[in-house]
Amino acid sequence: MRERTDEYNPTVERRATALARLFDAVLEGAYIGTIGAERTTTIAANGHLKLIFGYASETPDAEVRPFDLDRFVDPQARIAFLDRLSSDGAVSDYVLRLRRADNNPFWIELTARGERARNGALRVEALMRDVSERKKLDDETRDIYHQLLQAEKMAALGQTISGVAHELNNPLATILSWSERLSQTPITDASLRHGLDTILSESERAARIVRNLLTFARKRQTTRMMVDVNQVVGETLALRAYDLRLTNIRIIDALAAGLPQVFADGHQMQQVLLNLIINAEQAMISANGRGVLVVRSWHDVDQEAVVLEINDDGPGIPEEVQPKIFDPFFTTKEVGKGTGLGLTVAYAIVQEHGGRIRLESRPGGGASFYVELPVSGKVAVATPPRKTGPVNTMAGASILLVEDEEALATAVVDALRDAEYVVEWAADGELAFAKVQEKRYDLVICDLRMPKLDGRAFYRSLSETVPAMRKRVVFVTGDVAGTNAEQFLNETGCRWLAKPFRLADLLQTVRESLT
Repeated sequence: MRERTDEYNPTVERRATALARLFDAVLEGAYIGTIGAERTTTIAANGHLKLIFGYASETPDAEVRPFDLDRFVDPQARIAFLDRLSSDGAVSDYVLRLRRADNNPFWIELTARGERARNGALRVEALMRDVSERKKLDDETRDIYHQLLQAEKMAALGQTISGVAHELNNPLATILSWSERLSQTPITDASLRHGLDTILSESERAARIVRNLLTFARKRQTTRMMVDVNQVVGETLALRAYDLRLTNIRIIDALAAGLPQVFADGHQMQQVLLNLIINAEQAMISANGRGVLVVRSWHDVDQEAVVLEINDDGPGIPEEVQPKIFDPFFTTKEVGKGTGLGLTVAYAIVQEHGGRIRLESRPGGGASFYVELPVSGKVAVATPPRKTGPVNTMAGASILLVEDEEALATAVVDALRDAEYVVEWAADGELAFAKVQEKRYDLVICDLRMPKLDGRAFYRSLSETVPAMRKRVVFVTGDVAGTNAEQFLNETGCRWLAKPFRLADLLQTVRESLT
């Protein structure tokens, strides 16, 4: 019987050589191997696969094992991938988060086919590409979309708050005015005096909450002026006081007295502080369920800067994360819990003010954020307390009060008459305009939002017919920050008071306007 021998076939050899060259030349990671439950075996890995996984080109193919268990960021993702490949026999454009040779995570997209070998392992042939940049762009696009939705919601919220605040401010102003007037009367009953003081303090608290909400919720143009940093800190802490109490966060403030003022937008500074305080609060709650927030301020003479420190006793920020915290869209919070823009915006605001923001942290030791703002050479001097009793400056001066809320108007009229002014009341702008045509007043106190003829239209008509009265108007309003009213008041140069106001503040403003 003749023995059979294999004959040399040049066509088969050329085809094998061409396929080998193509395998090495293709600009996608090509892989052939077997994947078991515990270990994998690589039969072939091309140069591009080594490149995207960070291996040197001379690395032996057997040492390039992209589907080992420790290559997967999430071990459950490996199980799901193998189950899918085993059941369907193939996957297309399947996205996985794997680790490079240096253990840094990245995203790959692969198309593969798999079949079971006799030993139970899964034989896999796959093409892979690095899609980290595309994934990053997709995530950023999604975050921007959510930010636009959030911006629309905030705009709608601002409009809603504006209307609600106006409705709340009028009754609050009435309660505050009457409780202040009653508190000045002699009362011998201790419990009645205590109740009256409680009404006064709680109405002031409610007024402060409404003012803070309006200040923060309304959009505003950047307006810089000389700012007392400690005052901004106090107002910001007041805005968060209730939530901090609920979450068992204790506040310790160590604010230095007599700090130089800074030239800044107080509302933007409040935005920076709110972000830092809320971040600290969330870190402490997630780690310990409670915490201590320390807020310090001091004057760094060498750097000519006012420095604010926000310190928490939370878990601290890992060293590898610290260089990224101010990067756009970077966040360590769960999906839906953060946008990754808060610290970026804070960083931009501080930079625009010529300052800087920095972090000091060590794991387990809490975190401290420092905000440094250049000083403007002017020292903030504590304002002496105003006298609350009636002062008869320009006693007998005639005043027209233009206010559509009768209860509030009654309290204001009585307070002004107690101060020995001659007062008349008009319930809207039309009645007020008719009165100023018949009689000259030394001062007009006018609400901005009224039926029929509002404060702005009344002022324009008054300016045209009685030009001498242009600077003899004091406006009161419940919604100024970030609205058209703010621009209007700035243009007129007239004094104004935000509702709800203290009667002592109103009387002081009247005296200053009549001088």
